[in-house]
Amino acid sequence: MENNTFKVINEEGREIICDILFTFDSEETNKSYIVYTDDSLDEAGNIKVYASSYTPGKEQTELLPIETDKEWK
Repeated sequence: MENNTFKVINEEGREIICDILFTFDSEETNKSYIVYTDDSLDEAGNIKVYASSYTPGKEQTELLPIETDKEWK
């Protein structure tokens, strides 16, 4: 992740550039989180925003799902 953007490959094999909105570390879950957008729109015309956990400092960042209610809080 550099310059507040990163690339992902979608299900169709297309490369998509995502903008990082912010990252933070949680002492409660001992995980790091990223909130980002691919600037796509939902049915109402709002920009879609996503959140995932990740391990900072890795050369190849893997986005992991947020799985518990505790993490979402």
